[in-house]
Amino acid sequence: MLLTTTGGASFAVTLPDEQATLRFANDIASALEPGDLVTLSGDLGAGKTTFARALIRNVAGDDTIEVPSPTFTLTQTYELERFALVHADLYRLSGAAELAELGFEDLPDGAVVLMEWPDRAAGLLPPDRLDITFTLAPAQGPDVRNVRYVGYGGFASRVERIAYIRAFLEEAGFGQADRRRMQGDASTRIFERLTLDDRTAVLMNAPRRPDGPPVRDGKPYSAIAHLAEDIVPYVALAAGLRDVGLSAPEILQADLDRGLLVMEDFGDERVVAGEPAAPIEQCYAAAIDLLAALHGRELTDTLTVTPELDYRLPPYDMEAFLIEAELLLDWYLPRAGAPATAATRAGFLRHWRAALLPALEAEPTWVLRDYHSPNLMWLPQRDDIARIGVLDFQDALIGPGAYDVASLLQDARVDVPEKMEMNLLSRYVRTRQSGDREFDTASFTRLYATLAAQRATKILGIFARLDQRDGKPQYLRHMPRLWNYLRRSLAHPALAALKAWYAANVPAPDKL
Repeated sequence: MLLTTTGGASFAVTLPDEQATLRFANDIASALEPGDLVTLSGDLGAGKTTFARALIRNVAGDDTIEVPSPTFTLTQTYELERFALVHADLYRLSGAAELAELGFEDLPDGAVVLMEWPDRAAGLLPPDRLDITFTLAPAQGPDVRNVRYVGYGGFASRVERIAYIRAFLEEAGFGQADRRRMQGDASTRIFERLTLDDRTAVLMNAPRRPDGPPVRDGKPYSAIAHLAEDIVPYVALAAGLRDVGLSAPEILQADLDRGLLVMEDFGDERVVAGEPAAPIEQCYAAAIDLLAALHGRELTDTLTVTPELDYRLPPYDMEAFLIEAELLLDWYLPRAGAPATAATRAGFLRHWRAALLPALEAEPTWVLRDYHSPNLMWLPQRDDIARIGVLDFQDALIGPGAYDVASLLQDARVDVPEKMEMNLLSRYVRTRQSGDREFDTASFTRLYATLAAQRATKILGIFARLDQRDGKPQYLRHMPRLWNYLRRSLAHPALAALKAWYAANVPAPDKL
């Protein structure tokens, strides 16, 4: 139930038993991000510690982890995969003056703080926080708790979304499910595994993405690059891929307006294995066969989402290709201490325009755009190309199929040995030739090299941006691999002018 409050969004919920408290803890745990503060208020025995223990175990992904009450230690820190979590209990403090002794100024970067008895810190709490108050309800039963949770500042919209997701899961039949965050991608989407008895499903939480600032001709980057702004393209492509016999997740429940999906769970078996991860050749062979089969079909550019709504795939046009490639100039080169001048940018764009003309003239097909190991699952119980579960395609376009072949065989996160790359590229070509006598191997090979170079260029820029803008330096470790792919692709004779431009203007990652 939505309530009104000064300066925030407030909701009230009744928890009839301990299981309901655990589910509420799951709801909050799933919404937490690094740096959050959650305060817990209520009388002794109202359920604060039970809630805190359940939340910490959910974030840890371990229901057996010891979570002692910090009443006597005052703080307890947990170094967890998503973030460090500090559980603080201020009950024994006499006032805010004693807070400095707890070392809150020296918390790990991005730590989430779970604070009981926040009234001891009155006047010192930040404006962006989540306040949760537990109240005993003896007239309703010994285990019943009434809860009011309030999002202040930047937390207000997030609190509203917590309530929306709870209602959505109830409607989808997964209201009683256990919720656990899954490892996400570089996007802002959040994925959770839902477990209910012997059933599992995946929740995608993808609110509509707001437009960024205009970067060219009054348009934001996302509009020029044709990036999906909501989940409609995902739902459309999921149905379209399934209609042609491929394994895309079945959509079990959708709220298109709020960006929520419950969909089929493909499990955890991937197309790579080991540490560091390496391609499983059998899986990659099935993945390349999938592309060859898809690209050999006649595909529509318009897909049905609902009986009242169609979705038309945008074209992979020159401006989209170029603005992606320019991420190298905008992010990678400045980080390397070699920012582009107007002259070098002009040369870059001139060479790329010439190189990309064949891509615009190629036979169009669905370009899934992120067809690589993080987004491919292995489904051994299925047959042939249906053994590849395809997860990420909301940014799909109509364009040259060679782009997805390059995405797979020059995987940004996994070393694909050059011999394996060439073998699988030959496998793709043979399959295409067997179904189309007019398939031009030389033209395709040139296009493959061009789009592999364009993709490596783009991702070098993206990974530099993830480090500098988004505080995600872990992506920098992939740059040497991308650099090797880039050099491999630029070796094609048709790309000689681009190769010379890169040699003159782009430092290698080991120079950063």
